[in-house]
Amino acid sequence: MAAQRGTPDDYREATAASSGRTRQGGRWKPNHMKKYASMKGPVKSLSPCPSVRTICAGMDEYSRFVDWDKMDASIQNQDPKELTCTEFQELKQLARQGYWSKNHSLRAKVYHKLIRDIPCRTVTPDANVYRDIVVKIVGKRNSGTLPLPEFVDNNLVPTYCLNAEGIVAVRKIISCIGNQFPDISFCPALPSVVALLLHYSQDEAECFEKVCRILACNDPSKRLIDQTFLAFESSCMTFGDLVNKYCQAAHKLMVAVSEDVLEVYSDWQRWLFGELPMVYIARVFDVFLVEGYKVLYRVALALLKFFHKVRAGQPMESDNIQQDIRTFVRDIAKSVSPEKLLEKAFAIRLFSRKEIQLLQMANEKALQQKGITVKQKRQNVHLAVHAENFKSEIVSVKEMRDIWSWIPERFALCQPLLLFTTLEHGCSLNRFYSHIEGHEPTLLLIKTTAKEVCGAYLSTDWSERRRGGNKLSFFGTGECFVFRLQPEVERYEWVIIKHPELAMAGSERGSHSTQASNATSFSSVPLDPSDRLSPFLAARHFNLPSKTASMFMAGSTECIIIGGGDGQAFYLDADLNHGRTSHCNTFNNQPLCSENFQISVLEVWGFKDTLSV
Repeated sequence: MAAQRGTPDDYREATAASSGRTRQGGRWKPNHMKKYASMKGPVKSLSPCPSVRTICAGMDEYSRFVDWDKMDASIQNQDPKELTCTEFQELKQLARQGYWSKNHSLRAKVYHKLIRDIPCRTVTPDANVYRDIVVKIVGKRNSGTLPLPEFVDNNLVPTYCLNAEGIVAVRKIISCIGNQFPDISFCPALPSVVALLLHYSQDEAECFEKVCRILACNDPSKRLIDQTFLAFESSCMTFGDLVNKYCQAAHKLMVAVSEDVLEVYSDWQRWLFGELPMVYIARVFDVFLVEGYKVLYRVALALLKFFHKVRAGQPMESDNIQQDIRTFVRDIAKSVSPEKLLEKAFAIRLFSRKEIQLLQMANEKALQQKGITVKQKRQNVHLAVHAENFKSEIVSVKEMRDIWSWIPERFALCQPLLLFTTLEHGCSLNRFYSHIEGHEPTLLLIKTTAKEVCGAYLSTDWSERRRGGNKLSFFGTGECFVFRLQPEVERYEWVIIKHPELAMAGSERGSHSTQASNATSFSSVPLDPSDRLSPFLAARHFNLPSKTASMFMAGSTECIIIGGGDGQAFYLDADLNHGRTSHCNTFNNQPLCSENFQISVLEVWGFKDTLSV
């Protein structure tokens, strides 16, 4: 570690005497930016093999808190560069390509510009505020042992490539932020953000102002850092939902080896803002400042994919998968370069920003309904399916737990509630509707006389079928999926999830109720003006290639249909006695059992919220 450049008291005096920064250039927002101010990197001539100190000499402006012996590996390429006028799309590509990642001074200037142009609350603490309050807050206490606010994890304060003065400065800045932002209740990413930006700041006050602008962003369409437990916990649930859809092999491993998969996914921000080495998190932050929160989900998903790839078939290093992932991320340089990590992250065809926002809002609403708004111990997902009181004539406890691992996170802590079974309520479609209406979502399980087991997760209340009048109309959302358990396990989700190229997210369109490909008559379902919030993965959010891509579920007095277009995933008759299954366009599934089958037992399960506090 480099020698400390001065005592905290010396530094405080120097900071108090320093002047404010001048601001240059106009403001821009990502969606409306036309030109970007010219930024130049150091133009100092470098010898073919410059020493660390020679490099440092050209960077005195931003080197106060940096231990250059630690930074050597990440600044090997010091070619003079400048960032000239460019459109936003070009800036996005430059960030992804790491244009300024090997030039310390240029990166500092880019960060300054990007953060300065974040739209903020009218009253946002700046550098002068820091100079006014730091002495009062820190006082004569030892800054190195300064207690941090309760909203951060005191045990997880990264030092990255900071020198001794920088390590002390992180705690001072966080303490001052806590004084100026009393509404922050939970922000575990903050120490990492402060430590990272300190590498690219001229003094503590400048770093303080940068972090405050990120925290004070008031653009409702731009999400940056979670500042409450509700926001953080809902982001963990959202990440779990994304893993379930985009990393199914890794998710299967997590379910198999973890006692509580939700607890594993609650670590996702720690992977980024705690375990990733400096050169990696800096590359992520480059893109994050340009593109926003969605980048964090992408990179965390990529980390999980690489973890599964590297560890596939190998025994776990410990009996704690959570700790194994942390170790993998900490040592990621052994297996994956920063370039490969970002390449993998941006190869994931993720939902649109709008869809992720709707999912996040749905998860927040579910947490609020459970009364989970402050930090508390997570419930174990295995408690949702109790071995002693779960009884099904179709699936075992283990099979039901496997199914539970597929459902959206906001329902994962609910217990299964048997709503309807043909063994008790008889084989009648009218009785089927009377027992399950008012419940959303539901899980349909079928056991055939050939002992095949299959089913469907259905996102929407069956009472929605009435909105089509007397004609059979499709409804539901892209969260629906179909599956089989016997003779082998296979799950089929909405075709658009795995093949987003088939649809382009667009403006809200009219009803997605569609006409069937068979002789049955269908009608359009009018939109309910009382629907103030569009559901996650509503088909009307997408420009679908054909109406058959959104035939999720339909019901009448004569039949039930799940999935449509060139066939149906399930067709069940009015007596709930016979059915058929085939490939359909909605789920792009194979037949889920014998194509024409007789039902032995049919069950419908709801979700009982007994784990709320």
